[in-house]
Amino acid sequence: MRYQRIDLNLLAALDALLAERNVTRAAERLHMTQSAMSGVLARLRDYFGDALLVPVGRTLQLTPRAEALISPVRQIILQVDATLGVQPEFDPPTARRHFTVIASDYVTQVLMAEALRRIALLAPGLSFDVRPTHAGMAQDLDQGRVDLLVTPAHLTLPDHPQQLLFEDTYHIVACAQNAALAEGITAAQYLQMGHVVYQDDQGSNPWFEQWYANQHRGNRRVEVVAHGFLLMPRFVMGTSRIATIQTRLAQQFVQAMPLRLLEPPMPTPRLTEILQWHRLRDDDPGVRWVREQIQAVARQLPPVD
Repeated sequence: MRYQRIDLNLLAALDALLAERNVTRAAERLHMTQSAMSGVLARLRDYFGDALLVPVGRTLQLTPRAEALISPVRQIILQVDATLGVQPEFDPPTARRHFTVIASDYVTQVLMAEALRRIALLAPGLSFDVRPTHAGMAQDLDQGRVDLLVTPAHLTLPDHPQQLLFEDTYHIVACAQNAALAEGITAAQYLQMGHVVYQDDQGSNPWFEQWYANQHRGNRRVEVVAHGFLLMPRFVMGTSRIATIQTRLAQQFVQAMPLRLLEPPMPTPRLTEILQWHRLRDDDPGVRWVREQIQAVARQLPPVD
C-alpha cells in the first residue's frame, strides 16, 4: 500500500529506526541487512527532507522532526495492525501466535507462572515473552510494543482498558532462627533492625517503599537493596535482617525456606494489581482470550488479610 511515495514497509522501517535509534538494531528487528536498512533510511531522509538520525559522538540521535514523528508513526502502525493484522477468529487449540507481557517477578511468581501453565494446556501453539517491569513499561504499552501489562493500580495508564486482577497486603519475613522475633515484632524492633528492600534497576521504589517513606519519613536502617522481589529472602536467611514483602509472596517464601512470617507492627497499605492492554487491541480475539485465562487464574487466588 502506497501513499504519496511512501508505503507501509517504509513506515515500519521508520518506526524501527525511531525506536532503536540505531541502523543495525533496526535492521535486526525487521530481519533486514544493515545495508538494506541504510538504503531505507536514505529514502526516508529524501521523503521527509530531514536527516532524521544524526551522529553525536558514537551514537545516533533523533532530529526534532524525527522526535515529532515517533507517536504518529507508531499510532499508524498500531491502527493498521489492529485493522489488517488480526485474525477475526481465535481457535486456542490450533492458534500459533506470540504474546509479550510485562510483569514483575512478584506477579510472575504468584500469578503468571500458573496462568501460562493453564494456557499451555489449552493453547499449546502460543508462545510468550514475559519481560520484567521497568521505567519505560507504560510507554511500551502506549506504543503497542507489548500486548499486556500487569502493574500496580497507581501506575496504570488512563487511556487504555484495564481490569482488576487481585489485591494483596504486606507481611514481614525474618529468619526462623531469630529468637528475638519468636513472639512477633514491635514497632521499636522494626525501626532498629536491618532491612532488605527492593528497588528496580533505575532506583525506583515499589508501592510499599513509597508509602512508608511518605508516612514514616523513611527512618529505617536499610542494609541490603535487592533488584528483584525473589532475591529478598536470600538476604534474610541466616541473619537478623527483616524484609516487608507482599503477603502472597511472603507465604510462598515461608513454605519453601527457613523463614518466619510476622504481622507488621503498624498499619500497611493494600496493593492492587491491574491488567492493562492497548485500546486498539480491545477487540483482538487472541489478546482477549489470553486476558480471560489470566483473569480466571487470578479469581482462584485465595483471599489475604
